This record gives sequence, structure tokens and C-alpha cells, in this order.
Amino acid sequence: MAITLYGVGPSRSFRCLWALHEAGIEHEYIQMDIGGTGPGGAKGAEYMDLNPQGKVPTLQHDDFVLTESAAILYYINNLADGRFIPAGARERAKYDELSFYVLAELEQPLWTTGKHRFAIPEAQRVPDIFETAHWEFAKAVNALGKLVEIREFAFGDQFTFADILRAHTCNWADKFEFDVPAKYLEFRDHMFARDAAQAALAANKT
Repeated sequence: MAITLYGVGPSRSFRCLWALHEAGIEHEYIQMDIGGTGPGGAKGAEYMDLNPQGKVPTLQHDDFVLTESAAILYYINNLADGRFIPAGARERAKYDELSFYVLAELEQPLWTTGKHRFAIPEAQRVPDIFETAHWEFAKAVNALGKLVEIREFAFGDQFTFADILRAHTCNWADKFEFDVPAKYLEFRDHMFARDAAQAALAANKT
């Protein structure tokens, strides 16, 4: 099994790196130069053949390639015999509801902020968008509490990859100086204390 994950720092690729460590799956992790156009650069021709957007993450398993973090988490779960996503019809639906909410609602104002801070060409940036992004995040994080209780895990006593999505997104919001309720930062800290999360953090520093 030859698995390579391409990523950088605390980006969405961290979710996938963390998941690989949780699953105990052997892999190679390659840190990209996110704006680079040469070898090792996310805008370089070789990498763009794998990920035409020149973004991270990208997971390559032999000749199979995935470039969206949530899809990569599903794939890792399947390689790990389904241990990290509930299998029952209703339980799986609730997992999907929470995951899609994090991706579509909670994350969206964060990525909007990132794009208009540094990710898109300067001529296309709209600084006035930041106030709206903070308003959207506040609305989304308030509604999050209606979907899932704050407890050790999102689903009973089972750690799932939804916990990675939620903890990583709350960390992203905190780093971008959004107003994150203390209960979610405490949850983030609890999840980041897991051995697999710490291993992923250490891999990003090498």
C-alpha cells in the first residue's frame, strides 16, 4: 500500500494527516510550497497534474488520487474497515449532517477570510468582506450547538472523523481571530491532545 499525502501546515490537509495517524495507516507526507511553481511547489507542473487547482490536500494511493479533504477522510475510513464513521443508516445520516454543516456553514466564512487576506490575487480581494464573514461565523457557530452537544465526542463514546472536522475548524477560526465560544476551544484542546493529533502536528514541524 503506497499512500502519499501532500499538504502544508494547519491547512485542510491537517485533517487528513491526523486521520491517517488515527487509522494507523503507513504513509508518506510531503509538505508543499503552497505558492511555489517549481519542484515541490503547489503551482508546479508535476503537482498540478495531481491537483489542477494547485491546492492541498492531495492523497495519492498508487494510481488513485483524491483532492478534497472530506472525501479523503471517507476513503481513509474505508481503508480502516469503517472504524471512524458510523455505519447505521440514521447514525450515518447524522454524521453526514454534522460534517456537511461544518464544511458548508462553519468553514465557509473562514475560507472567505483566508482568500481575501492572502489566497487570491490582491486585485481581487475585498477587505469589506471581513465584517460579513465574522457575522456569518457567529450565526453558524451558534446553530452548531443545536446539531450536536458538547461532550467528549460528537457521537456517544465513539471518536469519529467528524470530531476531526469540528476540532480543526474551530482551531482555524481561533487562529483567524474569530469569536469562538470557550466550550468549542476546550473541545479543540481535548481533541488535539490525542496521540494521533500530536503525531500529525509533529510531522508538520519536520
